[in-house]
Amino acid sequence: MQNHAIREFRVVLPMSVENYHVGQLWSVAQASKNETGGGEGVEVVVNEPFDANTNKPETDLIANGQKFTTGQYTHKIYHLSQKVPGFIRLLAPKGSLEVHEKAWNAYPYCRTVITNDYMKENMYIIIESFHYADNGSTENIHNLSGRDLSSRTVVKIDVANDKVPSKDYKPEWDPCKVPAPKSGRGPLPQDKTGEWMNAVKPVMCCYKLVKVWFKWFGLQKRMESFILTQEQRLFLNFHRQVVCWQDNYHGSTIEDIRRIEAQTKEDLEKQRREGPIRGTMASDKDDK
Repeated sequence: MQNHAIREFRVVLPMSVENYHVGQLWSVAQASKNETGGGEGVEVVVNEPFDANTNKPETDLIANGQKFTTGQYTHKIYHLSQKVPGFIRLLAPKGSLEVHEKAWNAYPYCRTVITNDYMKENMYIIIESFHYADNGSTENIHNLSGRDLSSRTVVKIDVANDKVPSKDYKPEWDPCKVPAPKSGRGPLPQDKTGEWMNAVKPVMCCYKLVKVWFKWFGLQKRMESFILTQEQRLFLNFHRQVVCWQDNYHGSTIEDIRRIEAQTKEDLEKQRREGPIRGTMASDKDDK
């Protein structure tokens, strides 16, 4: 594999690993609706189980010394032609601004592979997520070695206190303002110490290892840096939503979530054909 850029994001959350399993899936369905409209956004192609014989990944799913062989496989297409910075739109050939996301969710481990048909082997984003009941203190949960370990940068994300760009901020997505009484969580403390991550119970961490390769002469480092910055932004915004939406999915089961996902697939297809462009990137379309 090439000398990709690599970064490990650690997102600490005030909930259990079991609760996050439901909350992540519920929030992905909701967030997909928020990102879809006006011809842009998320198209769900496949959402079905995988095992050793069906929809299996090319390489084994291994993290924290464990091997995972069953779970849920999804294939999504993100239509992004109006949701990228202007300098990319000027350079990108027509039809190239679609990305394919294939994910094998063998919770508590998940591997997500993002590719582009135009770029082929010259572009990929691989996100390996492991969800663990600690406050982000495990040093090498992805069992890295060699170059990947030596070049990895660790970034800890504080969903309560990290700065959110004004264009992303909504008070209803602010964990310092929004409690979850059904879940037994009050507003998170608004301070810069991050001490809440050491004191809150239950607590868990999403360890998200991101590898980025973008081979394009003159743009490689700029694009890899841009992608990693956007991943950090998305992780912060999404997990603030997961925390604030806790009471919406409180008490839900995985069976409930699968029914929601089936309905969401239909809703997204309709929504993508109608209405205005929505979402995180919509306000950035003229960024340089």
